[in-house]
Amino acid sequence: MANYRVTLIEHDEGVSVSCPALRGCHSQGRTREEALNNIREAIREWLAAEADEATAFKVSEAEVTI
Repeated sequence: MANYRVTLIEHDEGVSVSCPALRGCHSQGRTREEALNNIREAIREWLAAEADEATAFKVSEAEVTI
């Protein structure tokens, strides 16, 4: 089990939520609780898609100096 920090934005239509550590991982809900439940599912799906992609492609990291 891992913890991810999320950002919630409350507005007239409900609550938008995103996970800054996972680029493009966003969700929403009518209430704060619903938004948090939805982002949990979005994070699970994001991580699963990332794992699938990592097996389909050779993924590596490098450090560059500028």
